Amino acid sequence: MTAAARTAVLRHFRWEGAHADVWRIFADAEGLQAVVDGLADPWRGSGVTHVIGIESRGFLLGGACAVALGVGFVAIRKEHGLLPGSNKVTARSDADYRGNRPVLRMQRVVGATDRVLLVDDWAERGSQARAAAQLVGACGAVFLGMSIIVDQLEAGVRAGLGRVTSIVTADELGDSAFA
Repeated sequence: MTAAARTAVLRHFRWEGAHADVWRIFADAEGLQAVVDGLADPWRGSGVTHVIGIESRGFLLGGACAVALGVGFVAIRKEHGLLPGSNKVTARSDADYRGNRPVLRMQRVVGATDRVLLVDDWAERGSQARAAAQLVGACGAVFLGMSIIVDQLEAGVRAGLGRVTSIVTADELGDSAFA
């Protein structure tokens, strides 16, 4: 990852009570550009054909990274989000950081010749990333891995998600609600 991306995250990140606030990063044009480049650059030349993103921050970051990589973007919606069309794949996530097990859905628009990258803001347990990988596999495409702003994954979980790149680790963010 680039030093500019790391600097932008560390400069703009805040803990708001028990919640991580990455939204401030997006308000700074230079910071946002640095973060998007930091997420996309490690994957240039790796054959990515599509980026997927889980609502909501995954839409913003995934869409921007798809543009940066010159590839398509595919949205992954949670169970109550609007997703038109009947040709979809569905997977239930294991428990996330809140203990929820959301159903994730994606239109079946990738296939056997596609290589797919997940982009998101944070990964703690990897449960939604694993469900996203299942969606990609159900379409016959290859799940390459994920690019995230903050990596809080345990080593064993990370190993099961393909290649994982991040801008910072959760330990670098200072005092936190989970420390």
